[in-house]
Amino acid sequence: MATDYSTVIRRSGLRVTRPRLAVLAAVDAHPHAETETVLTTVREELPGVSRQAVYDVLHALTDAGLIRRIQPSGHVWLYETRIADNHHHLVCRVCGDVRDVDCAVGEAPCLQAATDHGFQIDEAEVIYWGVCPDCLAAEDVPGDSGRPDSSAH
Repeated sequence: MATDYSTVIRRSGLRVTRPRLAVLAAVDAHPHAETETVLTTVREELPGVSRQAVYDVLHALTDAGLIRRIQPSGHVWLYETRIADNHHHLVCRVCGDVRDVDCAVGEAPCLQAATDHGFQIDEAEVIYWGVCPDCLAAEDVPGDSGRPDSSAH
């Protein structure tokens, strides 16, 4: 079933524009896309769209809660449309591939802090780091000495 991006945008209180439709569709088609991927995809449909227009739309869609922006340490911002849950991410240390991981415990916030310091916690962000199967199978994967020392964290 195709997503009606016009309705989604309109319900969020934003005006429906061709750049907003194209950016939302691009992020939906490319989970964990970085800005350059979104820009390239949008320009296939709207060749004249400026880089700034795409940045502005990404910002507006994020603020409206239609997309989520994540930034694993050492990476650029990545965008996704999976926003209705409190899922986590798995990142390959070698190639940078990012995958979704469902909550480890159930509903948000999925984890309980040892102390909440008076906060009402509603979300937990967890990033699992490792090496993906493709990189493990490749001959040029660095040994343990090439990976950050996990005991230092």
